[in-house]
Amino acid sequence: MSNGVKTTLLLGLLTGLILAIGRFLGGNQGIVFAFLIAAAMNFSAYWFSDKMVLRMYSAQPVDETQAPDLYRIVRNLVAQSQMPMPKIYIIPTDTPNAFATGRNPENAAVAVTKGILQLLRPEELEGVLAHELAHVKNRDTLTSTIAATLAGAIMMIANMLRWSAILGGMRSDERDRGGGLFGLLAMTIVAPLAATLIQLAISRSREYEADATGAHLVHSPFGLASALEKLEMANQQAPMPSTPQTAHLFIVNPLSAAGLSRLFSTHPPIEERIRRLRAMTSV
Repeated sequence: MSNGVKTTLLLGLLTGLILAIGRFLGGNQGIVFAFLIAAAMNFSAYWFSDKMVLRMYSAQPVDETQAPDLYRIVRNLVAQSQMPMPKIYIIPTDTPNAFATGRNPENAAVAVTKGILQLLRPEELEGVLAHELAHVKNRDTLTSTIAATLAGAIMMIANMLRWSAILGGMRSDERDRGGGLFGLLAMTIVAPLAATLIQLAISRSREYEADATGAHLVHSPFGLASALEKLEMANQQAPMPSTPQTAHLFIVNPLSAAGLSRLFSTHPPIEERIRRLRAMTSV
């Protein structure tokens, strides 16, 4: 099954969760209200999140005279993929990492840390930049926004249900129709947890897709595979200050993801990404 099909199915599951909660509520008024609020929040994030995240990490715009090698690699990649030239930023931190942002290829930005420029060989950096441009080309920002909108609606409706139950605002016939106490627990605990896991699965699926697209763009998976090994080791030794809300943007997770927390990681395991890349015998 392709990653595109998986993403579509996962988005369908999120939609199904909303319909299930709507059925529990016994009407559409509450679900429409919560969905509109979540949609408004994510509409704002879709249009302005790129500027916000670049500012959050103190990313500085650079021109070709300041970073000629970086510009050369990006320019070659966008020429091959027939994409507009993105804006390029450097984040002043020694921890090696990178991310792309922007609502579409015409309004894209690629940010790399100072550390990644010092750590990686040219072919490894090319693999990383190809991965990030693949996110832009595949319009993963749009996919993430849709997933966040649906998951946000589920979280908001669950909170409404929880407070309604606490304050006694839910009538006994509504509780009975939804399965009583167990139905309420399912809606307020299980549904948000399921929404989070589905959203993370979508993010992981898009990472695999960007790895594959990037490898095809540079006609080799080995530069990116080697870069991922170095980046994972460096981030384990000196994690980059980040937030859970923005961790999914980076090529490797800047947050710790050991043990049970791997279940809630926005990124698939590095070992599996490297294995899949090295299994690509021809690109």
